[in-house]
Amino acid sequence: MLKLYNTLSREKEEFKPIKKDEIGIYTCGPTVYWFGHAGNLRSYIFADILKRVLLYNEFKVKHIINVTDVGHLTSDSDTGDDKMEAAAAKEGKTAKEISHFYFDAFRKDFRKLNLIEPFKWTWATEHIKEQIEMIEILEKKNYTYKTDDGIYFDTSKFKDYGKLSNKKIEGLEAGKRIDLRDKKNKTDFALWKFSFPEDKRQQEWDSPWGKGFPGWHIECSAMATKYLGKQFDIHTGGEDNMPIHHENEIAQSECVWGVKPWVKTWMHGAFLNIKGGKKMSKSAGKIKTISQLEDEGIAPLMYRYFTYSAKYRKPLVWSSEAVESAVNSYKKLKNIISGIENTAGKNKMYLKEFEERINDDLDMPGALAVLWKLVRDEKASGKIGTIRKMDMVFGLDLLKEEEKEKVPKEIIEIANERQKARGGKDWARSDELRDLIKAKGWVVKDSKDGFELEKSNC
Repeated sequence: MLKLYNTLSREKEEFKPIKKDEIGIYTCGPTVYWFGHAGNLRSYIFADILKRVLLYNEFKVKHIINVTDVGHLTSDSDTGDDKMEAAAAKEGKTAKEISHFYFDAFRKDFRKLNLIEPFKWTWATEHIKEQIEMIEILEKKNYTYKTDDGIYFDTSKFKDYGKLSNKKIEGLEAGKRIDLRDKKNKTDFALWKFSFPEDKRQQEWDSPWGKGFPGWHIECSAMATKYLGKQFDIHTGGEDNMPIHHENEIAQSECVWGVKPWVKTWMHGAFLNIKGGKKMSKSAGKIKTISQLEDEGIAPLMYRYFTYSAKYRKPLVWSSEAVESAVNSYKKLKNIISGIENTAGKNKMYLKEFEERINDDLDMPGALAVLWKLVRDEKASGKIGTIRKMDMVFGLDLLKEEEKEKVPKEIIEIANERQKARGGKDWARSDELRDLIKAKGWVVKDSKDGFELEKSNC
C-alpha cells in the first residue's frame, strides 16, 4: 500500500488514483533565465523518485514539466522585471535565445542525474491561447478586476484561499486606492500584465485586455489542465512554491473549472541549505551547478546518492564533509556490488522490506539502509537480481560498469618525465611533476612495475 504525504491535508494518505489506467503528475519546472543548480535539482530528483515508485508499483504515469519562459517577475507581489527580459537585455540576446540556451543546459543536467524525461515539456509561450481562455472564464464569473497595470484575481471571492499553506486572509485591509494600480487585497495576483511602450518588451501578445503578457501562476494552471484534465492526481514542487504560486494555482483553477480539489495530492520537497540555514540559491550565493560538481570530482549520480541521506520533506544541509562522505559511500557501494557473484533469482525478504520503505512516503534513507544490509549479508541469495529491481527506484546505475577515462597524451608524457626523475633520484623534480599532474585532474600511483594514472576525485 503506497502512502504519500499530502500538503493539503497535512497527513500521509493511502494513494488512490483518480483513474486506474493512468496517474497524472505536474511538476513546476525551471524558469530558464540562468543555469539550474544543485538546490533546484533536488526538487526534480524527488519528483523522479515519486514517478519511479509509481512505476515500480505498476501504475502508468503521465508526467508534465513546464518551462517558464515569460512572466516570472523578480517579485512575488507582481512587480519588478520579467526575469527573461532582464536576462536577454543583460546578455544582449533575444528572450528566445536565452530560454533555449538555459533550457538545453538544464536538460543536460537532468539527463546526467538519470531523471526520467516527462511525457511533455510544456513551454509557457506556446500556451498563451489557453491562458487567455482561462482568464476570460474568470472574468465572466466576476473573479477579476482591472488596474492600470493588469488584470488581477480577487482572492476575497475565493473562500478557500490559503487552504494549502493555512494562510488566513480574513481581516486583510484593502489597499488605499490612490490609483488603479493598487490591489484590492494583499493576496490578489496578476493574471495578465499590460505592456507599455517604454518597457520595450520582446515578448508580448494581443489579448481582449490589450497587449501584454501572462502572469506566472496562470501559466501552470493552463498547461496542467490542458494535458492532465480538469482534475488530476499529484502536483509537485519546491516548498517555496507552496505559499504563493501553488495557492494561486488552486484559486484560479478551482474557480474556472468548479472542481474541488483541483489536485488531489500536493507534494513539496524541502530546500537544500547551505551552512547557516539559508537555502542554496543564486541570491544567497555559494551555489553549485552540476558542471561545477563534476569539476570537483563529484559525479551527478554521486550527488543524487547524497540527496538520499534525508527524506524529501526534510531540509538537507550542503557541506563538504557530508558530500565527501556520500561520495565515498557511493564508491564503496559500487565496488562491493561489482564483486558480488550473479546468482539467479531475487531475494523476496529484502525486496519486501525495500518496498515497505519506498511506499512509506518515499523513504529513501530507509530504502538505502535496506540496500546496504543486503550487500553486507553474506548469506543472502539473489543479490544481483534484487539490486537490479531496487535500482528501478534508486536510479543510480548500480550495476553499470564505470568506463575508465582515457588518459590524455600530455598527462602520460608528464608521468614518463616524472618516472625518469625518480630513476635519477631527483625527488624535487618528481614532486613538482606529480603536483602538475594533480593540477590537471589526474593522480599518479607508483608501483614496483612503474605507475598508474587515475582521474582525480577532488
